[in-house]
Amino acid sequence: MKAVVLEAANKPLILKEVDKPALQAGEVLVQIKAAALNRRDYWITTGNYAGIKYPSILGSDGAGIVAQTGSDADKGWLNKEVIINPCHNWGSHDEYQNRDFAILGLPEDGTFAEYVKVKSEYLYPKPAHLSWEQAAALPLAGMTTFRALFTKGKAKKGDKVLITGVGGGTGTFALQWAVAAGCQVFVTSGSGEKIERARQLGACAGMNYKAQDWAQELQHLAGGFDVIIDSALGKDFDNLLEISNPGARIVIFGGTAGNIPPLNGRKIFWKQLQLLGTTMGSPDDFKAMVDFVNAHQIIPVIDVVFPLDQAQKAVGRMENSSQFGKIVLKA
Repeated sequence: MKAVVLEAANKPLILKEVDKPALQAGEVLVQIKAAALNRRDYWITTGNYAGIKYPSILGSDGAGIVAQTGSDADKGWLNKEVIINPCHNWGSHDEYQNRDFAILGLPEDGTFAEYVKVKSEYLYPKPAHLSWEQAAALPLAGMTTFRALFTKGKAKKGDKVLITGVGGGTGTFALQWAVAAGCQVFVTSGSGEKIERARQLGACAGMNYKAQDWAQELQHLAGGFDVIIDSALGKDFDNLLEISNPGARIVIFGGTAGNIPPLNGRKIFWKQLQLLGTTMGSPDDFKAMVDFVNAHQIIPVIDVVFPLDQAQKAVGRMENSSQFGKIVLKA
């Protein structure tokens, strides 16, 4: 089969012939129709990720058709259209992942290939209203932000929600989830064009985080926030404490802007704030997300679709953060 292979850090991804995976009981072979990129894939290609091995087939997100099963117990999945939960071995606690938790695409070979091997327990029916490309965009970024917003952030109808750095896959999904739930949503971005795109998707307003007074302007517009979803951290994190309403939940799952500087803890305890960390999501989170997508007929935002043999070009687009929505590979 053909697969996109990373042979060393900072080397171009190449499309080459590799062996088709052999199955054991409980495993299935999914013929990939579309796969999507995540920031994780970019960091792996630059060598800035833990546990990298070479050669590797990257890709955590995928949608396709079950082409083969490893045992009769899974025959019911044969020829079914599916999406794949990329979070494996979560464990028995919904609150946190197990020690042997792993993400599809490293160390296991991922979805940037004609076929991928996964355990049948990670399969879910593809939402019928979605194309292959839209379905492939959903799993990792969708689940991460669904857990951040609802499981951790407890967002509900009428809450004022701030999403920092809208435009990438996670920010766009967080916006779509919050709007569908009836929240009043505000955003930040370094691009006026992305802020306007967010308004078209239902955001009330947005501010350019490059402006010196962005936090004060948001405070003026919204009057304060009940839930803040942040994947940047960095030197401006203290502003999030200032514009939080009493009892607000600030949920973080990334650090693209660097570490958090020293904070004034008095703001946290006096306003009864909650600072919450989250990573990926549990099987319950994934199921709840898929149910939410079906109930609200949500369509993921696609930035651009590349053929599988242009995977390196797709990574290049992610590198400069110019995308709005998900970058997808079509097999």
